[in-house]
Amino acid sequence: MSSQEFDVVCLGGGVAGEAIATGLKNSGLSLAVVERELVGGECPYWGCIPSKTLLRSGETLSEAKRARHLAASRVEWTIDVPKISQRVLWMARDLDDGRPAKALESTGARLYRGVGHLTDTRTVDVGGQRLIARRAVVIATGSTASIPPIPGLGSVDFWTNRQATLPNEVPRSLAILGGGAIGVELGQAFARLGAKVTILEAGAALLGLEEPEVGAAVRPHLEADGVTLIVSDPCVAVERDPDASSRANPGRSAAVKVHLKSGSVISAERLLVATGRRANAEAWSATGIAQTQRGWLKVDPRTLESQSGIWGAGDVTGLGGFTHLAYYHGQIVARRLRGLDEQADHSAVPRVTFIDPEVASVGLTEAAAQARGIDVVVVRAEPGDTARGYIHDFRGGMLKLIGDRKRGVLVGATLVTPRAGEVIGELVVAVKLGIPLKVMADVIHPFPAFNRVLGESLQELAAKVTH
Repeated sequence: MSSQEFDVVCLGGGVAGEAIATGLKNSGLSLAVVERELVGGECPYWGCIPSKTLLRSGETLSEAKRARHLAASRVEWTIDVPKISQRVLWMARDLDDGRPAKALESTGARLYRGVGHLTDTRTVDVGGQRLIARRAVVIATGSTASIPPIPGLGSVDFWTNRQATLPNEVPRSLAILGGGAIGVELGQAFARLGAKVTILEAGAALLGLEEPEVGAAVRPHLEADGVTLIVSDPCVAVERDPDASSRANPGRSAAVKVHLKSGSVISAERLLVATGRRANAEAWSATGIAQTQRGWLKVDPRTLESQSGIWGAGDVTGLGGFTHLAYYHGQIVARRLRGLDEQADHSAVPRVTFIDPEVASVGLTEAAAQARGIDVVVVRAEPGDTARGYIHDFRGGMLKLIGDRKRGVLVGATLVTPRAGEVIGELVVAVKLGIPLKVMADVIHPFPAFNRVLGESLQELAAKVTH
């Protein structure tokens, strides 16, 4: 087995690996990046990019429906599934990572394609070659769909995000296990493209990691798109239903029956499993590197170091499954490798679920803030009760701001409204910098923008803190 030495070896050429390569450019440090699939990772090929493209296709149809009420007496269309599939695949670069790979190597990094395994804290074996890290190994192996141990699930042909985001078909019916971000995004997308969608959430609410008001706010919007929502009723078994499949869709794969704890049975042509993510740990777990209780790579959240000379970045750390966070981690790791005393700050990581209306949040929920002993003050508002809400004919959103009475600052915020992913920006800055609420209350918001709803709410929160 041949050997090659580098200052740094990075396991994983996803977003974090790309950021590390960019960050080490012209540093004098040599870098090897090992990638088993496609440079860029999950996001551009099977995650964010194709799923949001699919959502956009459905959104245009929904806007056409709204035109019947706001602008037209008659609007008709025929859904063109091949056109949708072709555009989604094009946005996913036709699963061709040639350009990203070239960009990675243009930084001076050496790309190794193949399955890498960490054999000790300084050595990675890949494709018959031994890569020795003189200074550090970075683990950025990402995450993959977590498949629950449900009886019968292994006997059916189910989708994960990888099949659902690059579909060749729109099934007549789709059952989705999991009402988190992936489940509700893909559920709304397929419902708007003509599928009869049922989302099955075992927990007490949709989008259970967010404020409890979020699930209640998005429910009527999803139901208006024809989505059936079943919560607090876990799946206990899955089985094939070939007779139903052959009757409804001759030539297609067997339909499934989903059995719930309540005794209900849901039949669907397709099953999507969206029950969370797990760490891709196969490349490094055998070395005894510390893992969390849930199997993520255990790192110091400030330095992103697991142990001396071993760093983690991105999804694999369990600190958040977001592309923007993975890129940030890569930047922090690269700067620390260059000798800078940079530390990661996870206090203001924005989260966006790109359904219609969008869900965006940052910082702590009310319950999380209370659990930390913060003297919490809360303000709520309805974004639909604004000029922009009436202009867009939008109702049924929410805004919730969480303040720290003692410090007089914003510590958390959640929005359900069109453009929430853009509106959240100033609140991210406020949480990140600890801007006094009396300063935030003095910000002028343009009329009649969607962010206008923040003005009075921030003033109200500042007043509560003062008094």
